[in-house]
Amino acid sequence: MQSTPEFGALRKALRGFVFPMTAAFFLWYLLYVVLSAYARDFMSIKLIGNINVALVFGLLQFVTTFLIAWLYARFAGRKLDPIADELRAKVENGGTR
Repeated sequence: MQSTPEFGALRKALRGFVFPMTAAFFLWYLLYVVLSAYARDFMSIKLIGNINVALVFGLLQFVTTFLIAWLYARFAGRKLDPIADELRAKVENGGTR
């Protein structure tokens, strides 16, 4: 099954989403860490009351995580699940082609 073109298409589609999204999130997180360590004046700017830029960036990390999960669920439903369902049906019917 692994050598079928359909399985290759499934892996390519998955990698096409996962790798760029992982890199983007890692860079976003790295920006937060670097700014927290080296741009303390910027991160300590108060926006509203005692809420500063660092707190907003930290909360946005959670928002970004949930956004990526939601985007992945949509992507999987549209692109990955149809291919996976087709492959599963082939395996359950006893053939790989």
